[in-house]
Amino acid sequence: MIAVAVLAASLLVLWLVLRRRTRTTAVPTPAMPLRDHATPAGVVLDSLAQVGEAMIDSGYPVSMVRSAVQDVATANGFPSAEVVVFPTALFVSVDDDGATQTRAVSAGRQSYLLHHVDVIDRVVKVGRVRSGSSAWVNRQLAKVSELSMPFSSTQRVLAYALTSAAIAVLLGSSWLGVALAAVLGAGVGTLLLLGERIPSGYSALVIVGAALGSSLIVLLVARASADSGVLPSLVAPLVILLPGGLLTTAVIELATGHIMSGSARAAAGAMRLLLLAVGIVSAGALVGVPTIDLNVASEPLGPFAPWIAVAVFGLGITVYQCARPASIPWIVLVLYVAYGAQVIGDVLFGGVLSALIGAIAMTPVAVLVARHRSGPPAIVSFLPAFWLLVPGGLGLVGVTEALGGSAGAGTTLVTTIGTMIAIALGVLIGLAASSSLRGSRLPQLFDFLEPVPDPESTPASDPSTAATSPSN
Repeated sequence: MIAVAVLAASLLVLWLVLRRRTRTTAVPTPAMPLRDHATPAGVVLDSLAQVGEAMIDSGYPVSMVRSAVQDVATANGFPSAEVVVFPTALFVSVDDDGATQTRAVSAGRQSYLLHHVDVIDRVVKVGRVRSGSSAWVNRQLAKVSELSMPFSSTQRVLAYALTSAAIAVLLGSSWLGVALAAVLGAGVGTLLLLGERIPSGYSALVIVGAALGSSLIVLLVARASADSGVLPSLVAPLVILLPGGLLTTAVIELATGHIMSGSARAAAGAMRLLLLAVGIVSAGALVGVPTIDLNVASEPLGPFAPWIAVAVFGLGITVYQCARPASIPWIVLVLYVAYGAQVIGDVLFGGVLSALIGAIAMTPVAVLVARHRSGPPAIVSFLPAFWLLVPGGLGLVGVTEALGGSAGAGTTLVTTIGTMIAIALGVLIGLAASSSLRGSRLPQLFDFLEPVPDPESTPASDPSTAATSPSN
């Protein structure tokens, strides 16, 4: 009943906001020409490479990256451009008057935060529909790495503590477990921020260290207090490290025929789970492993606690991942729709299909939110929802049980795979159902970005001029 009421209220708020937007929106931007053959091939190639690299680093599936790069090429007069996208590389070729020019870039070396992804998405949307915008796109994407964080390191650590406590509540933890999850979340959040300063080759040590340290403390507290309600605190502080979004993206790519990319992401996600499991198993070998059961049927904190935890989780995860402050209410709205639909789906169809229902419900809402002038891009709303649904949570426990020789590990891993496939199918169904909801107007740009170029006055005949002159 609470889930039905929350879901209805969320949809009502969304309808009222979008209805108000429709009444106050300015006249839509007129359609621009799709091609501009005067744009130099070198400028277009640089733009295509930067767009692809930025989207890969933002976590977009390769199918979306390829579609966006192809649209940018078409808008600038090269509809026959060849685009090959991998999770760690991009190859683009264009035919310039019989001479083929190619760019190859390495990608996937960094992970953008949510405010970076927000800017990248808006710039790419302009590049996909505005002819002669390649030089403008290059200049705007160059500004992304220079953006300042909207929140300080101290705020991010505190936000991660809130996120960890909220996950513990959603997993059915006791008050002791929630407090322990908050403390461990602050410690793991600090470790992750410090880990951003070390070479990426040592990131595995950070993951294993975080899992080992938090697991040791949780298992020691569980043995000392004999309170099984602290066991959800074993997973809660590691929520950001769980590869839920990565594994779900892998399933989407495999389902859409991108075998190499999907397999690579699946292997990376499995390796992440393995590293986390090694840390947990090592802790268990030192102090002993109680029975791990995250499927807690009771609600020790009351029936309303999970719904409060969703809002706390939304606030914490968006601050830690540095989303724009204006995006926080929208992300929380999408989270409530996803969680409410998941709860209803669990009552009607069971655990695995509940993830499908949650993903189907949240996808059109995220697309509608992206149409609002202050709303974040759909992928910015998707990522926190992936972490809320936590498809990697059961997988982490399953791998841990497998390493410990538990007979129930196979069932847990099969359930995890089913959950990931359900979420992926839900996103695909939701995207198909909401394809007609996507707006074609230019997005609202931020003040630090240059105005959208006028295609009729873009100086594209000279490559140096096109790359340096300001746009009108």
